[in-house]
Order: sequence, then C-alpha cells, then structure tokens
Amino acid sequence: MARSSEPRVSRRRFIEATGAAGIAVGLAGCSSGGGNNNTNNTTTNGNGGGSSTSGGSTTGDTSSSSSNGGTTTVQFAADSIAGDNQKGINEALHSAGLSKDVKVSVLAGSSVTNNREQKYTQWLSSGRAEPDILMMDSGWTIPFIVRDQLENLSKQLDSGTRKTVENDYFDAAVKTAQSPSSGDLYGVPFFPDFPTMLYRKDLFEQAGHAPQDSWATKSIHWKEFSKAVADAKSKGGTQYGYTWQANVYEGLSCCDFNELMSSWGGAYFGGEDNLFGPIGKRPVTVDQQPVIDAIEMGKTFISGPDAKNTRSDYEQISPQAVLQWTENPSLKPFQNGKAVAHRNWSYAIKQTVNSKAVGGDKLGVMPIPYHVSKGAGKYKGLGGPTASLGGWNVALNPNSKKKDAAVEVLKTLPNDQFQLQLTQLTGWLTPKPKLFDSQKMKDLPALGPYIDSLKVAGNNAVPRPVTAVWPQESKKIAQKVNAALSGDETPKKAMSSLAKTLTAIENRS
Repeated sequence: MARSSEPRVSRRRFIEATGAAGIAVGLAGCSSGGGNNNTNNTTTNGNGGGSSTSGGSTTGDTSSSSSNGGTTTVQFAADSIAGDNQKGINEALHSAGLSKDVKVSVLAGSSVTNNREQKYTQWLSSGRAEPDILMMDSGWTIPFIVRDQLENLSKQLDSGTRKTVENDYFDAAVKTAQSPSSGDLYGVPFFPDFPTMLYRKDLFEQAGHAPQDSWATKSIHWKEFSKAVADAKSKGGTQYGYTWQANVYEGLSCCDFNELMSSWGGAYFGGEDNLFGPIGKRPVTVDQQPVIDAIEMGKTFISGPDAKNTRSDYEQISPQAVLQWTENPSLKPFQNGKAVAHRNWSYAIKQTVNSKAVGGDKLGVMPIPYHVSKGAGKYKGLGGPTASLGGWNVALNPNSKKKDAAVEVLKTLPNDQFQLQLTQLTGWLTPKPKLFDSQKMKDLPALGPYIDSLKVAGNNAVPRPVTAVWPQESKKIAQKVNAALSGDETPKKAMSSLAKTLTAIENRS
C-alpha cells in the first residue's frame, strides 16, 4: 500500500521504530489497563484490571469468522477493559447508528503498551487480515503511519466524519493520528488521558493558602505552588511535600520533564510544529536557557535552594526518592496522607478520591502549574499549564477483508451518544472537549467533580515528539535529565551533551 505522499523509511529506521523488547516506548497514562504498572513498561490510566485477556472477549490469535447469519463480525484488538465491556460497546454502537448487521468482537491484548506494539508490528508486517481494527497508543501510532502499515482514513471516511474528528476533538490527540508529512488521518482518537496536580486542600488551608475556586481551571505559578506546598508540609507535619516521577524511564522524557520544560517555554525540538519531524531537519533546542531553568527548578524541589545549580526563589518540597519513582510508587505516599501534592494521571484521582486519608473534601485537583503564560514562551504552543498527552487511537488494518464494515464502526465512534455511553461504561475520557461540559461527564463517579481541571489539561496537552527515532532519543533524554536533577551532572553540561547526542541521532537517521 505504498503512497508517494509518505516518506520511505530505511531498514535501520524501521528496526529503530519497532524497538527491541527492552525499549519502553509506552507512555504512562496511555494504557487502558489499570493502575498496576509495576514495571517501567506498563502504563496506566486507572481503570482497573490489567490482565491480557478477559471474559467475553476473543482471545489468542484465532481469527473470527467474517460473518454469522448475515452479521459481519469485526475483530477489534484492544484490552481487557474493552473485553469486559464488549456487550455494552456493541449496544452503544448500535444505539448510535451502527447497523445491527455489524458486530464488534474484542481481542483483549496485553496491558503493557510496548508488548501490544510489538504484537501489532508482527501482525501488520506479516499481512494478517485480522484484527480488522487496532487500538493503538497515541505514543506510537505515527511510526506505524510512516511505515505505511495503516489504512489512510482520509480516503475511507466521509468528509463529515473527518471534519468532526479534525475540528471537534482535542487537537493534540488528533495530531498523534495524522501523517507528519501529508496531514492525512490514519486513526481516530478513542480516548485521551491527561495528568493533573492532586493536592491536600485541608493542609493548604491550614497553612494559610486557602485554595481559590479558580485553581481548578486556572492553575498557579510554580513559585506559588512551591511556597504553598512547603508551608503545608511544615505546618501539617507530612513526610513529603510534592511527589512526582523522575526515574530513568519513558515517563520522565515523555511526560514529567516534557511538562516541566514546556511550562517554562522550553522544548526538545523548537515549537509544536516540529514535534513529529522532519527528522534531521528540525532544531535541537534542549541546551537553551528555558530548559536549563526548568531543570534547576526541579533540582531545587529535590535538593533545596542552597544546593549548586538551583534557584533561590523556589522551595525544597520533594524527596530524593522521586529520582527512582515511577507512577505508582510516587502515588502511594499521597494516598496514605504522607504528602501534600502529587502529579499523576486521571487514574490517580479515581484511586484517591475515596481514600480515608485524603479523599472527599480534602482532595483538590488543579492543572499542572506553569512558569510562563501560554504563548509567552519563545516557541509556538508552549507555556501555560502544559500536560503530557496520553491515550489511545483506533486505526484500520489495511489487510482487513472486512474493511467496509470496519469503516462503519469507525464512522460511529465520533457520535456524541456513543462517546458518553463509552465513558460511562469504561471511565475513559472522551476526546471531544465540548462533552466535558455535559452533565453526564460531571456525574461520572470519582472524576466528575474534577472534570473541569481535566478539560483544561486536555486543551493544554503536549504530545511526545514521536518519530521513528524517539525510542533512542527518549532513553538518552531520561538518562541526562535524571543525572542533572540528581546532581551527577550540571544542568548546562547535561543538556549540552544531550543536544549533541540528539543531533547525532537525528542526522544519521
């Protein structure tokens, strides 16, 4: 299915893009599995479960029959949550207008995102006709696009459906499903995930930092945040102030540091126009001052303002342990009432809201703090309360023998009624910002009271700079940022070295 509009990829780039088993290209927050990421490669969005198979789903590699009594069965490679809700998903699709002659059968896959990626690579490379539809991590959809392994939906979907996806969905989510070169659509965002800042309202008030109602949607400056957390920790007697994730893993490069840097107006490769390439032709900007400043702030959080290469206008609010923490280890102290504030994905809200220690009226949620206002940074689209984009897209197998029926399924996904029913079934967030204002979203268990904060995060979401070489770059970024935060290298030296490494990776690809 070669297309002249798409760049051809060298064998080296193909191998780099698919990645070895040890390279985690998953994004914390991207998985449909539950909050069970006990390894760096497992990703979470807090919907429970996490098993690779589930009751009611089609499992294994056995292909489903193309029809049964006049009904066309479309095989959908997804996860255990979709498998658990297969009946409800079919009912929602049919209620939203999908023909009763089309049925979706869920093939539940691994909860580990890069395991799923490797399985898809095997299937598509071998020309398998099934699964017909694939639920793909927004962090690795583009490598499949540039390898010509997905169907061009701009040629399959009607103009009305395309316009709905391109105009009514969160823009950052749509970009992860488009060709970097042509802009054509190769996937439909299925559900996004966004991080927020969880905090102890009761401790803030006790320390004299009574949260304003506007915090839920407007966030606060990092300086104000660090001061409030330091005071709340001191007066509340908690063990920790601010807990987050700075281990040497994908979550640091794609997410925590991406947010930190972007909130200062810094970037890996300049502005948002360069997120997805072109490889070797975009500027490498990690050694510029906003990036160094962001690291110095993070180092101050960990080591205090009196340490070398820190900033005197910020407080020490984080333990050294953040340098080894991923999502779940960093969440536990906050859930247990031992921390004032915590950065994590939407699943963390759901797992904390009923906690005896910090749930109920004690729990506050706000967008990620910022240093420069949105648009005030050097590069386009940066600054403000930036939030890393997580979530999943749905794409079409170009080898499918049931392509017409599969396209009908994809055309039904943007329907508002289906979107709201899917959210109620699974707890997944909708990719349509306008639906965040609906009463059904506000009535969601656990997430409903905080849906406005999540909408702000979605409108300020920043994707990873995903290209065929991102797996290599991500590993180097995480190593150098962790080294700078820990004090093993100065921020300036670490970023200068990283800039040279990234430039070399880009130029040889």
